[in-house]
Amino acid sequence: MTSVAALPATRTQPTSEVTGPPVVLIHGFAAAGESDFPVSRWAGPLSAAGRETVVVHLPGHAGGPAVASADEVTTARLLQRLADGIGSTEVDVVGYSLGARLAWDLAAAHVLPVRRLVLGGLSPMEPFGAVDLAAARAAVQGGPQPGDPLTGIITSMVSREGQDAESLLRLVEGLAREPFDPAGRVPEAPTLFLAGQEDPMAQGIEQLVARVPGARLRRVPGDHIGALAGEELRAAVFEFLDL
Repeated sequence: MTSVAALPATRTQPTSEVTGPPVVLIHGFAAAGESDFPVSRWAGPLSAAGRETVVVHLPGHAGGPAVASADEVTTARLLQRLADGIGSTEVDVVGYSLGARLAWDLAAAHVLPVRRLVLGGLSPMEPFGAVDLAAARAAVQGGPQPGDPLTGIITSMVSREGQDAESLLRLVEGLAREPFDPAGRVPEAPTLFLAGQEDPMAQGIEQLVARVPGARLRRVPGDHIGALAGEELRAAVFEFLDL
């Protein structure tokens, strides 16, 4: 297997006495670390509370590497690249949406030693395998819009201004080769699930909570985007991480 580079990450060191392990933040699909986890809301308070923060930049996204081939971004490859970028020390992990899917596997596969795990906006379904990649690629190159709704949504997300559409579609292709399989392996770390009360993407999250021994589910105001931007979600994360 050809070696692929570790994923880049933005690190913010604690500004007071260290009170716990580093906190890893993993953003969602077609988002970015700086937009999902703004410094003023996350790294700043965490640093002041004595915690190093590690914001990972996923391939195809702002701050992350371009994707030349889907082979670089299968789930197994991504997990190893995440671990290489984060380091081998024990961490707390907070993932949202796609970031939560990857965080689940990081912990469940023991790729990293995870003390506590927060999974927000996570769907029990695997969406990427159902995407018509040929139709999506044709659409981003100026062709007709895809006929099926899911492919249309993904196409719209990757076509936003500033996005690397080709890299993001290769990421979709790579992840689809190794679909999210919560029945196959589950995290063992203490786990908090968070879902927006108006978030259709987190529908069925109770199925995931039931698979993880001792896990808790907390619902917060907002849809998929609004929940992450809300105060209740952040407060729940900080409380769970003993801040």
